[in-house]
Amino acid sequence: MSQCRVCGASVTLFLDLGNQPLSDVFPAGTPGSEADEFFYRLRVGACTGCAMVQLLEEVPRERMFGDHYPYRSSGSAVMRRHFTALAKRLLALELSGRDDPFVVELGCNDGVMLRTLARAQIRHLGVEPSVRISQTAVECGVQVLNAYFDQETAVRISAEHGPADVIYAANTLCHIPYVTSVLDGVAELLTDDGVFVFEDPYLGDIVASTSFDQIYDEHFFLFSATTVARLAERHGLALVDVERLPVHGGELRYTLARAGKRRAGGAVAELVAEEAARGLHTPEALSVFATAVRRNAHDLVELLSRLRGEGRTIAAYGATAKSATVTNYCNIGPELVSVVYDTTPEKQGRVTPGTHIPVTPAAEFADPYPDYAVLFAWNHAAEIMTKETGFTDHGGRWITYVPEVRVL
Repeated sequence: MSQCRVCGASVTLFLDLGNQPLSDVFPAGTPGSEADEFFYRLRVGACTGCAMVQLLEEVPRERMFGDHYPYRSSGSAVMRRHFTALAKRLLALELSGRDDPFVVELGCNDGVMLRTLARAQIRHLGVEPSVRISQTAVECGVQVLNAYFDQETAVRISAEHGPADVIYAANTLCHIPYVTSVLDGVAELLTDDGVFVFEDPYLGDIVASTSFDQIYDEHFFLFSATTVARLAERHGLALVDVERLPVHGGELRYTLARAGKRRAGGAVAELVAEEAARGLHTPEALSVFATAVRRNAHDLVELLSRLRGEGRTIAAYGATAKSATVTNYCNIGPELVSVVYDTTPEKQGRVTPGTHIPVTPAAEFADPYPDYAVLFAWNHAAEIMTKETGFTDHGGRWITYVPEVRVL
């Protein structure tokens, strides 16, 4: 029985997605290059005490977030606009009127959000463990500390720069199994009236849409308003606002402040009540979700097998981290999907984790078009379909599997 990484109570398994590789490590594809692949058991459970949904096995962070890490936050035009809008919102609502404000971002990646603050001459610091990825941020004028954020790092930052008025994280907090040390660090670093704002995939949307590919090695926690409120309380903080976001298939933006310093908005109580009414954290609801996952996996393999049996050509679009969960759980390899097209240079010319489907530049998608394309990057569907209108004009059909398997 696993122990909860938040409160120490027991964690009950509700979904086993089998042996999985590191989702963002793409082997070279040369003979023998796959021999050193690291595999772990992807099992997810819910805490019997605080209800936090979490993985039962931790992958060492150095294996996931070293200099090999290929994900770039600025790789999508939609996400660039998202982070620019967020930075402008912080400037207007949280930083305006403050004397020499200071902002810290956890997991700043290539600095796409902090660039706007840097141009506005706001004191800032990005904390990013990957030196290679952060180099882009540095080249854009962003100040970066190459480190993992925890309480010790927070003490170091506070001593050198002073307290932070805003601490921000996007798609980062859910990655961190030692989340209690991170929250201790936030409590250490935050000004008395400051805020910790973070956004991550939302358990409620994952369950509602059967988006089981949101579960992979990097997503150690699947947060909800209920569990974040309980987590915050353990560290002298309070959840004072929540906001639904359409990006990445459904996320929540959480705002935490020191307990008693800000009045919680009505959105918090509303969402907590909604989660209770849905029974979101009950074993019954999580069991129904697990059954839906197995059904989707079966339907996807059945569809791909039938199409290949009919002699159709099938490719995929987007060599995403989350697609590793789908391909490995469903055992989808080159015999079903011949190639994955992707825009990330670091992934091109390599093969997908575990199942070893060749990854090819997206610029070659039309050379020639396949009959069908599985949309692994379904959270960027509108952006991709607008860009790739030639595919459907040519008679191509998209295949999606969230919330169910469909041919578009």
